Amino acid sequence: MRRKRFIPAVIFVMAPVLAVLLVILSVMYGAKSITAGTVWDAVFHFDPGSVDHQIIRSSRLPRVVGAMLIGAFLAVSGALMQGMTRNYLASPSIMGVSDGSVFAVTTAVALFPGTHSVSLIAVSMIGSAIGTALVFGIASLIPQGLSPVKLAILGTVIGTFLSGTSAAIAAYFQMSQSISFWYNARLHQMDPELLKLSLPFAAVGLGLAFYLSKSVTVLSLGDDISSGLGQRTAVVKALVMLAVVILTGVSVALAGKIAFIGLIIPHIARMAAGVDYRIIIPLSAVMGGLFLALCDLLARFINSPFETPVGVVTAMFGVPFFLYLIKTRGGGKHG
Repeated sequence: MRRKRFIPAVIFVMAPVLAVLLVILSVMYGAKSITAGTVWDAVFHFDPGSVDHQIIRSSRLPRVVGAMLIGAFLAVSGALMQGMTRNYLASPSIMGVSDGSVFAVTTAVALFPGTHSVSLIAVSMIGSAIGTALVFGIASLIPQGLSPVKLAILGTVIGTFLSGTSAAIAAYFQMSQSISFWYNARLHQMDPELLKLSLPFAAVGLGLAFYLSKSVTVLSLGDDISSGLGQRTAVVKALVMLAVVILTGVSVALAGKIAFIGLIIPHIARMAAGVDYRIIIPLSAVMGGLFLALCDLLARFINSPFETPVGVVTAMFGVPFFLYLIKTRGGGKHG
């Protein structure tokens, strides 16, 4: 029990130091290296006439801050989904939630080219809800459709269908190049204004996730036990999915689809913290933010001076981890 408290405590204490280090490195290194002194001046003595200062303020700082926030959102979404479904394979990218967002954004941009800012975030969240409803709705109609492996397979199939439909829409409207952003998740195109506008939505999603953390712990024990303890299971599940829809929708609106963070990080958080989602959820947020920022930094060095899409880096960690889960757990339930 002490170990389950000690490791998260160490991570929480070290997180600010690691976050500052990642911010500094992310701002200094890229297509053009910038000295630490220039970074300091850009933050505390900003000169609008300096190109380096403009790069730091308008591109690199929003990029690393956005990466940390998106990593936190996706990791928390994955933790919520895994706790609610008791499914080790649940995550926004596998269950069609992210693909639903991309589908909705693609459709909106194709039909209404001026779609931007708050409208884009709202459309992305609606898409997340559509993807979620399709997967869980169809799963409920299939015998044992809500079992871990069947749900993962169904999510992958629905996600592939939505992805293919998005590609077809993009090709028809001759906008494949611009739509590729939503699938390749290039964090260097982070929009500072969109990032600011997303914060209130993200605060609601995270606040809801933290508020529900105790209920998710009970829910992870199984529906029968949860109901026996007096929990309104249907209401809790609806609120959990609302939080997932908000956080995933915001993430896709900001940077496109990024896979595996919602799969990997909650598992590591559970290994460190045990079964209490009051610790797992904030721990997932911290670790997810640091992980995506680290992956983004690595993406700049793998094929320097060219940047590797960050999704490739997360897949380098995620694919082996996914295969490990299939081999060791067979897609079984946890809890």
